[in-house]
Amino acid sequence: MPRFERKQNIFRNKDALGESYQPERIEERDEEIEAYMDALQPIIDGWEPNNIFLYGNTGVGKTAVTEYLLDVLQEDVTEYDDVDLSVLSVNCKTLNSSYQVAIELVNTLRPDGAEISTTGYPQQTVFKKLYSELEALGGTVVIVLDEIDSIGDRDELLYELPRARSNGYLESTKVGLIGISNDFKFREQLDPRVQDTLCERELQFPPYEADELTNILESRAEVAIAEDACETGVLNLCAALAARDSGSARQALDLLRLAGEVAENNDDPTIREDHVDQARSKLEQERVEEGMRELTTHGRLALLAVVSKAAKESTPCRTRELYQEYESLCESSGTDSLAQRSVHNHLSDLRMLGILSAKENRSGSRGNYYSYELDVPFSSAVDAMADVLYLDDEIETIRDIARMNGVA
Repeated sequence: MPRFERKQNIFRNKDALGESYQPERIEERDEEIEAYMDALQPIIDGWEPNNIFLYGNTGVGKTAVTEYLLDVLQEDVTEYDDVDLSVLSVNCKTLNSSYQVAIELVNTLRPDGAEISTTGYPQQTVFKKLYSELEALGGTVVIVLDEIDSIGDRDELLYELPRARSNGYLESTKVGLIGISNDFKFREQLDPRVQDTLCERELQFPPYEADELTNILESRAEVAIAEDACETGVLNLCAALAARDSGSARQALDLLRLAGEVAENNDDPTIREDHVDQARSKLEQERVEEGMRELTTHGRLALLAVVSKAAKESTPCRTRELYQEYESLCESSGTDSLAQRSVHNHLSDLRMLGILSAKENRSGSRGNYYSYELDVPFSSAVDAMADVLYLDDEIETIRDIARMNGVA
């Protein structure tokens, strides 16, 4: 008997719930698609492309709609002999400057074996190599820069590339940029000259509502889930949980996929609402663990201070009170503590990661201050801390205090 056996009672095509799956139709984004098509229209007309900037939270369809429309556009331009369209896509998540993005584009355009080194060239030399490759390609080139905010304020390429034709670096090639960002403030941080070009056309993708997420889940479940393998109410629950948290289709799909895996592992014939609850707990813990991987030791100790206060039912809690808890944990771990201002910065980072929430308190003449509390379940946070911090005695004490106070 084989040790690995196929489980096929829940899923018909699990890939349909994955991030790489491209549905035949994009649900609940009709208005955004119409505006996007209008922004792309100059390409099909044979003119220079618009530069387009897309922004919105993670999982609201920015990348999916971009890939879908550019696939459609590449197919439709074949009807016109005077339009030669190329699309280059780069995810900037691991690229933190214009220089690195330009290197990536040059190496994407060059054949294997002819790539250039990622270091050692002056920036303008790399830009010239990029213009040379683009000019050799010719036609209309659309460059998609996903997670464009990763490059921060080192945005020289975003200024120069859209102007390459008018500045004489390109003659036969027409270039358009599509920037995609999850950071609503990224646009404000750009050089005003970059804003004028990159944000020629702006499209905002708002979070999905619960009913929209239900429709998306229904269309995917028809492909992904076996017939009668999903109980009534499961899709609505996944949609409601995701809408309440982030409005992310990715989160809703992950909940459904993971709930199906829980059902399979339990040899249950259908996905039930309690499977969704288990999936939510697992995803929340993974979210904390993923966020914690980005933290320094002191960031983790700052989070543990909030967890400790939560166990004592003492949150929301001011920074100065959390700092005292943090100092105690530093002493226990044999770590030199940072100044209170530095710990405040770590708390702000945890808030940005969605692990903490903060409420601003206005106290008149005494000034304003923030009170922090966990924005994830206590159990998810403490379990994640136990996996990454070697403070077993302290964490077990926190668990004991939480049990005494009935903190779940």
